[in-house]
Amino acid sequence: MIKFGYDHRLSSDNDSNLRKHSMNRILTTIIFLMIPIFALGEDPAQAAPRNKEYRWMSISSWKERHEKYLARAKQGNADILFLGDSITEGWGNNPAWKKHFADRKAVNFGIGGDTTQNVLWRIQNGELEGINPKVVVLMIGTNNFGLHGDQPADVTRGVKAILSTLQEKLPNSKVLLLAVFPRDQKPETNFRKKIATLNGELAKMADGNRVVFQDIGSVFLDKDGMLTKEIMPDFLHLSEKGYFLWAEAIEPKVLELMGK
Repeated sequence: MIKFGYDHRLSSDNDSNLRKHSMNRILTTIIFLMIPIFALGEDPAQAAPRNKEYRWMSISSWKERHEKYLARAKQGNADILFLGDSITEGWGNNPAWKKHFADRKAVNFGIGGDTTQNVLWRIQNGELEGINPKVVVLMIGTNNFGLHGDQPADVTRGVKAILSTLQEKLPNSKVLLLAVFPRDQKPETNFRKKIATLNGELAKMADGNRVVFQDIGSVFLDKDGMLTKEIMPDFLHLSEKGYFLWAEAIEPKVLELMGK
């Protein structure tokens, strides 16, 4: 006789398989959703405002600087524009600035901690409106390495995006594209290697006319390629003497690009 009935063992196995299948689907979905979270690093070539608080600069302080530069841009009357991060911002109104650039209608739009994406956002959001400088002095990228851990190829794309925006918004301006300055006391560190790779790519962006590349990094180094505290007290930011070295190294090229 054939008996028809419910096989509880089969049911239990099916239920177990269904639960495993459902759990696998849930885990796969969770992992898929978490991928963007772990990969949420900013793209150096996509404009982005400052979105991280630092003990040495709050987001509100960054916004205040941006607003100040917007107001200064609207005043016009700028023949030289410096764009960059804290190394650029550090000119302030120091003796080197006063001697070499203050009387040449130079303005400084540097902000500490800025990366390529921050500078890109600023110049796409008003900081070039109202000014028509003869020369833009651009140095940016070291914070992409130091604060974001970006790779040279990505920072290269970021600098290209900045140059493209400068071409669009300031078509009559020349650009003095500076190699990123060396950092770290000793040569052959990871930062030094990344910077050297980036600078090699930046050099290729020069067209001999509108964009001119200049690498002055050697003026800050001793004969062994070392940085000293006399030039960079923290092996990143310049001392007063360091700013004089910077000014003296680029002034002839700036004047040439200005047609003087």
